Amino acid sequence: MQTAIFLSILLSFAASEFLGVFTGGLITSGYLAFYLEQPLRLALTYAAAILTWGVVRLVASRVLIFGRRRYMAAILLGYVAGWALGQVFGLFRAIPYDMRVIGYIVPGLLANDMLRQGVTRTVLMSLLATGIIRLVLMLGGLG
Repeated sequence: MQTAIFLSILLSFAASEFLGVFTGGLITSGYLAFYLEQPLRLALTYAAAILTWGVVRLVASRVLIFGRRRYMAAILLGYVAGWALGQVFGLFRAIPYDMRVIGYIVPGLLANDMLRQGVTRTVLMSLLATGIIRLVLMLGGLG
């Protein structure tokens, strides 16, 4: 796990410095790399992030919110969205798949970068970084 987080920080920094794009948070891709074989968990995590993005945009259209306040709103609402989606899918116990959001703050971190650069770019860059990290971990015998 430490290697994945380290690689995630490096990749996120390089992407923002050299390409001018964000990967959904410094640590996000490292966490997502461990769940690539569980696409439903990835989908639910991105759904929570997009839900968070939409709610923060709605709030921001009515209230002046930017900077640290917007970041905190994204983190807190991402936490709530992840919890709420977990509760909804927890009702369907007949589903044989793990239907939980990955991490507590991951949806909020993703949503924060979605607010900066858009949903599509953030999702694509986070998935690219996640795939690279997973590949490096597999080649190194760590994943």
